[in-house]
Amino acid sequence: MTDRRAFLRTSLLALGGAALAGCDSISQSETGTKVLESAEGVTRRMQRLLSPSTALAKEFTEADISAVFKPNGTTMPDTALYQSLMKGGFADYRLAVDGLVERPAQLSLDALKALGTRTQITRHDCVEGWSVIGKWTGTPLAALLDHVAPKPDARFVVFHCFDDMEEDTPYYESIDITEARHPQTLLAWMLNDAVLPVANGAPLRLRVERQLGYKHAKYLRRIELVSTFDGIGDGNGGYWEDNGYEWYAGI
Repeated sequence: MTDRRAFLRTSLLALGGAALAGCDSISQSETGTKVLESAEGVTRRMQRLLSPSTALAKEFTEADISAVFKPNGTTMPDTALYQSLMKGGFADYRLAVDGLVERPAQLSLDALKALGTRTQITRHDCVEGWSVIGKWTGTPLAALLDHVAPKPDARFVVFHCFDDMEEDTPYYESIDITEARHPQTLLAWMLNDAVLPVANGAPLRLRVERQLGYKHAKYLRRIELVSTFDGIGDGNGGYWEDNGYEWYAGI
C-alpha cells in the first residue's frame, strides 16, 4: 500500500507540474480555463484522499537546516505603512482579524504569541524549483481561529499583505478552513531561532507546510474569513491565482 501511494503521489505531482507549465497557453481560452479548474479539483480531491487533513508534512532535524533561507517573492515592501511600522521595530503592529467571525480582533505580536506557540523544522518548496529547510516558530492558526470564533458560513481564510505586487494591488492569498486548522499551519514570527527577517516576511508570515511556497503569504496585515472569493482581487483566491496559478498547491 505504501508503494502504491508513493507512486500515485509522484504521478499527481508530475501531472500538476505539467498543468502549471502549460497554463499560459491553455488558459488563453474559456474552454482551457474550465479544463484547468477541473484538473485542479481532481488534484485537490486526490491529494486529500492520499494525504488526509491530519497528515503531517515531513519535519527535519537541526542538522538539516539550510545555511541560508532564500527569500521568495517581495523582500522589502515599500508601502508607507509598512515602512513606518518597520522603523518602529513593529512595536505598533496589529494584526486585524475580521470577516465572518464572532469576535473580530486587533492583535499585537505579544497578544498573538499568548494564544500558543509551536516550533517545527520543515522544507519550503518554491514553484521555481528550489527548496530550503528552516526552523519556524509561531502561533498555530487554529489557536487564532478559536480566539475569534468563525461563523458557520466561513469557508476560507484570506491573508491580506503589506506588499504591493503592482500599483495599488496588495498581495493576498487564501486557504480553506481545513488547511487553516492543520497543526503545522502557523503564523510565524521567528526563523531559525531569531526574529523573522524582513526579507522572509517580518513581522508575521503564513506557513502552510503542505503547499507550495507562493501560498505562504508574507508581511501579514489582515486576516479575513469569508464564504466566497467574490469581490477579492479577481475572485480566484490569491494574487498568483488571479494570474493563472492553481489555488490548491498541495505537495
